[in-house]
Amino acid sequence: QVQLVESGGGLVQAGDSLRLSCTCSGCIFSNMGWFRQAPGKEREFVAAIGRSGDSTYYADSVKGRFAISRDNAKNTVYLQMNSLKPEDTAVYYCVSRLGPITTIGRNYDYWGQGTQVTVSS
Repeated sequence: QVQLVESGGGLVQAGDSLRLSCTCSGCIFSNMGWFRQAPGKEREFVAAIGRSGDSTYYADSVKGRFAISRDNAKNTVYLQMNSLKPEDTAVYYCVSRLGPITTIGRNYDYWGQGTQVTVSS
């Protein structure tokens, strides 16, 4: 059974960095990603990474500031977030799926419980 557990969220100031981690049991052959949802807003795609780590995709809003990576030996996916802005404040969710990599949330089979990221101005 696939289980995703996120960690690394917290309260930071604008311009700071954070690294989120997602440890997944049973995800070594899965495409992985991160989504986020801010209060009163729809869930949105943040980043995705292919099984081998060679393919990565980013939302325009985070491109150049965030970096997704994975360590299959540790069953872990990371989201390095730099130059954080108040508009990055949200609950961040780790996701996985065996099917083709996608930016569409409903296509992901498994979701973590989420980790809160709050960026103060």
